Amino acid sequence: MTYNPKPLNFVVKLWFILATLGQWIFGFYVMAFYGGNAWSGNIEKWNNVSPHAYEAGDLKGNLIAGFHFLLAAVILIGGPLQLIPQVRNNFRTFHRWLGRVYICAAIIVSTAGLIMIWTRGTVGTTFMHVSNSITAIYIIIFAILTIRAARARQYEKHRIWALRLIMVANGVWFFRVATRAWLFINGGPVGFSFKTFSGPFLTLLSIFTYILPLSLMLLEMYLYAQKKKDQTFSYITSAVIFIFTVIMVIGIYAATAKSWVPRISSVLAQ
Repeated sequence: MTYNPKPLNFVVKLWFILATLGQWIFGFYVMAFYGGNAWSGNIEKWNNVSPHAYEAGDLKGNLIAGFHFLLAAVILIGGPLQLIPQVRNNFRTFHRWLGRVYICAAIIVSTAGLIMIWTRGTVGTTFMHVSNSITAIYIIIFAILTIRAARARQYEKHRIWALRLIMVANGVWFFRVATRAWLFINGGPVGFSFKTFSGPFLTLLSIFTYILPLSLMLLEMYLYAQKKKDQTFSYITSAVIFIFTVIMVIGIYAATAKSWVPRISSVLAQ
């Protein structure tokens, strides 16, 4: 059988376009909600979404939280731009500088996230906090390996490590989208409690988002399918990515309609 990469390439491009749209919506929401409330003097409203993000009298901690949210928006908006071939090939200087900013932002966000989790606390169980910490370590390691490959002019390795970095750096986004898809499909919080933000579903989601990232597994399947050029494996990879693309779209729609847009509207109405 002659290898035909078109089905796999189509599914991956579809995933990328829809994921980019979802990440840019979320990135705008992060800037509007956290930045908007800070600008209007209602910084305490951060806690409505991220408990303990703001604490009165703790200027240093609040600045760390603020930079965490600002740079998270940079990651959400800048990451997809790095993967667009037309941008990468036609605007090489922009690509290099954005890459530097992205990597620095990823390391700072991860470090700030670790500080916030273990000094201020957040929703969820200790297991979820540990899971978040593990993905922060992934981000820092992958960022360093991405830089090393670029400096060594090993551009194919650089591309692969950059893809891996982007997959783990968007762990929080994947977690939110998956949770919203689950709520939409089940019509409510099945397998976890909103009050404690804990339960078997969230435990499993933490494992496959942060400890053993499913996004990273799908990327490795795609890279292997490209290398192996086996039609059967290519079809299987296409089908798996397509299924998770459908779930992702459900989650993006639900999060946008039920969470992100209403909160942006509340800030703009102030």
